Amino acid sequence: MATSCSQCEAQLDPCWSFCPHCGAVSASHAVIHASEAPKREKSPVRGAFGGFYFGFVAAPVCIMVGVMLCLTGLGAFAGVPLIIVGICAPLIGSLLGLSELKGACPWCGTKIASIMNHKHGFYCHACSQKIEVRDHELVKAA
Repeated sequence: MATSCSQCEAQLDPCWSFCPHCGAVSASHAVIHASEAPKREKSPVRGAFGGFYFGFVAAPVCIMVGVMLCLTGLGAFAGVPLIIVGICAPLIGSLLGLSELKGACPWCGTKIASIMNHKHGFYCHACSQKIEVRDHELVKAA
């Protein structure tokens, strides 16, 4: 059963929430307020896309170098393993990206990104203050 638009009187299907002619809100659909909007869940996989991107860029480089090494006669020792690494690079990059650490220095606010393991903390490259990592968050070292 079609309804009509309150602004331009065009015929609307009941599933439409806006008029395709003038853009007015359909009378059969109420506007959802911001407080009623569903909460978005954060992705549990942090940094995997950045790692995939790194692997996607590294893949052609590894494959080309591997092919060139194969042509020079070093293929069995260096070329073939490099080609295999190039094929697996997007997956390897994503796995490395899972442990990616991103944030701001709690001392000076400088943006920090690293995929290294920082069990004992590390020093900010801008202000040289010690930073610790707790629950994937950067905190000031005591």
